[in-house]
Amino acid sequence: MKKDIHPKYHTNATTRCACGTVFEIGSTEQEMHVELCSKCHPFYTGKQKLVDSSRRVEKFEAKVKAKEGVQDRKGKKAKQAARSLARKTKGVVVKIKK
Repeated sequence: MKKDIHPKYHTNATTRCACGTVFEIGSTEQEMHVELCSKCHPFYTGKQKLVDSSRRVEKFEAKVKAKEGVQDRKGKKAKQAARSLARKTKGVVVKIKK
């Protein structure tokens, strides 16, 4: 390694969280302040909430309902949808020549 270009590594660097937890880690900084740690992060505490602010779940459910409802379509699209539904429900027939 080249000399005098690498930062000093502190093996006992102090890390302080906003929740009040203090722990020691190895770092190039002597002291650090963080907002979240494993003691207060919602993922690790089990208090995680899933927020669907952009309505992705509802949009997906609407797509599924639209694909299931063949009678909602008109014209050529209705015929194509009916054929595809018939292909899905049709059983496979295997013919054997004697």
